[in-house]
Amino acid sequence: MPASTAGARLRITLVVALAENGIIGRDNGLAWHLRGDLKRFKAVTMGKPMLMGRKTYASIGRPLPGRRTLVLTRDRGFAAEGVETVHDWAQALAAASAEELMVVGGAEIYRLALPHADALRLTEVAASPEGDVRFPDFDRSVFRETFREAHPAGPHDEHAYTFVDLERIP
Repeated sequence: MPASTAGARLRITLVVALAENGIIGRDNGLAWHLRGDLKRFKAVTMGKPMLMGRKTYASIGRPLPGRRTLVLTRDRGFAAEGVETVHDWAQALAAASAEELMVVGGAEIYRLALPHADALRLTEVAASPEGDVRFPDFDRSVFRETFREAHPAGPHDEHAYTFVDLERIP
């Protein structure tokens, strides 16, 4: 189901780093440190509205510079300086008011957004860490791979990882 704002089609892009076992987080944070992934996250989200859940926002702790931060929460009393609060998917789409909405987590928000996703910007982490947050299962056959770039582990990247871009097949 296409999303739209003011008559224009809103592109929904999920940005996520996930391990081989589907883990995306542990103890309200990432289960690894990859400087290269953080740089890519900044590059693909800069200048665009980002949608995240309250727990993801709490793990970051502040609005990120150069990006509008939309926090989707059921908590009607939630407020944080520098962020816009929305309470459902329709409200999030209406608030995006841009050409592309970057969905950046966590698991509940990804689960909500996946059926509407036009694209996924994945960082596939070559590890199977323990964790308590998992990316939802999804059907890769409805997407085509448009980009793949492998990176080795190194002094600032504790695991090897691969950037993979997927686009929904029309």
